[in-house]
Amino acid sequence: MYQLNLIDTPGHVDFTYEVSRSLAACEGALLVVDAAQGVEAQTLANVYMALEHDLEIIPVINKIDLPSAEPDRVKQEVEDTIGLDTENAILASAKAGIGIEEILDAVVEHIPAPEGDKDAPLQALIFDSYFDPYRGVVALIRVVDGTLQVVAFGITKFILFVIVYVAIILGVVYVESAERRVPIQYANKSNSRASKQSYIPFKLNS
Repeated sequence: MYQLNLIDTPGHVDFTYEVSRSLAACEGALLVVDAAQGVEAQTLANVYMALEHDLEIIPVINKIDLPSAEPDRVKQEVEDTIGLDTENAILASAKAGIGIEEILDAVVEHIPAPEGDKDAPLQALIFDSYFDPYRGVVALIRVVDGTLQVVAFGITKFILFVIVYVAIILGVVYVESAERRVPIQYANKSNSRASKQSYIPFKLNS
């Protein structure tokens, strides 16, 4: 049994900052290339960022079920343009369900598990955030070292740019069922240890 923490990053070049933050929170990346369109500009930009973070990269040729798909040409294009070895590139189709198990097996086999010392001082990275009308500002974080917990009276303070924020809930994002396509659920927890990805609703401490 494996627990995989996955982040879906936008491929468009306008989201370069968001992608860079997500990559900084990961140990590896899936390089998904369209079997019909091949390597695009944003593909190059994102893979170079992944290489800068020294991530393990697994090439995936997607949409091989399309009539216009040319997986062999695209594999060669990845090698020529990016320099990645595509001998073991995974041929997949998300729509047809082809190659999904192979992708998950490759993630487990090739991407190292996150490391961290739960007894060390807290170090965490906020890689994304959004506003929830019921919870307020929700920050998605990667705990690198230490333990993050909701202490007495449910308050954990964060100091960002000399502004104090108060964490009112701590939880872990998970998917209840992949088969039923249910929305992402949030499991409230009292603490989150090193190497976990968690969410924290914030409110500004006046």
